[in-house]
Parts: sequence; C-alpha cells; structure tokens
Amino acid sequence: MATDGFTTCLWFDGNAEEAAHHYVSIFKNSSIGSIARVNEGGIGEPGSVMAVDFTANGHKFVALNGGPQFKFTEAISFQIFCESQEEIDYYWAKLTENGGEPGPCGWLKDKYGVSWQVVPDNLIAMVSDPDPAKAVRVTKAFMAMGKFDKAELERVYAGE
Repeated sequence: MATDGFTTCLWFDGNAEEAAHHYVSIFKNSSIGSIARVNEGGIGEPGSVMAVDFTANGHKFVALNGGPQFKFTEAISFQIFCESQEEIDYYWAKLTENGGEPGPCGWLKDKYGVSWQVVPDNLIAMVSDPDPAKAVRVTKAFMAMGKFDKAELERVYAGE
C-alpha cells in the first residue's frame, strides 16, 4: 500500500477481514491489499488477522482488529455523493443490509456501526444557492427525509 495521502484506519473487534471484503464488494475501484497476521510477539491468537489493507472507491483504509475497547460513532462519517437515484438506492440498500440502520437526512449506519451519508451530488449547490428561498425549501425537504429522493429535492429546488 502506498503511503502518500491519508489512510483511514477503522477499528474492529475481530471482524476486520470480513468488513474489508464487505466494503470491497460494494464499491468500484476497490481491492484487498496485504493481510497482516498476529505473530508470537503480538496480542491475540498467532496467525489470526491483525490488520487488512484495502481500497474502497479509491480511498485507502486499514481494517484493524483492535478489540472491543472502541466503537464507531456518528462523529465520523463517510459521504458518498451520488449522480442518480439508482446510485442512492444501491448504496443505501448495500450499506443498511444485514443489520445496518437507516437514519435521517441521508445518514445510515452499516452493520459494523460505521456511519455513512448517501447524498445527491447536487445537494450542496442547492442548499447554498444565493436565492435563500430555494436553499430554505431544499433544506426543509431534506430534513424530513431518511434516504434522499433526488428528484423530489430537485422539484422542491425548482419551486414545483
């Protein structure tokens, strides 16, 4: 794994390899890299997975089996900007399946507790429009949504 830029380390409790494979199966431009195993001098069962390097959607990650001490919170989330409703629906379904939890305003937690925001690619432009009436209409509409409805947001933005 290259060391340029940033790598996000995600802390898991024994299921780092499973999580890495899960994320790689969802996103394009994704792959599993090296898998580090616990050796005789490490903490844990020798031979068990300690860490997995992987790339998801071109972003570098390390999934670390660190133990039960730390849990994911909504204070950190990953944003997925989507060009179409089909993309929104795809990511929403894949990330909430098998125990994930839908949330408000495009937020969700996946089955590992990692928070994601599945967002229309034009949302930021709409809510920051110089016309305050447009921005307010869109903001009020998205605040009432769970999974975003891109077409509805665009209708509200247009004043329809």
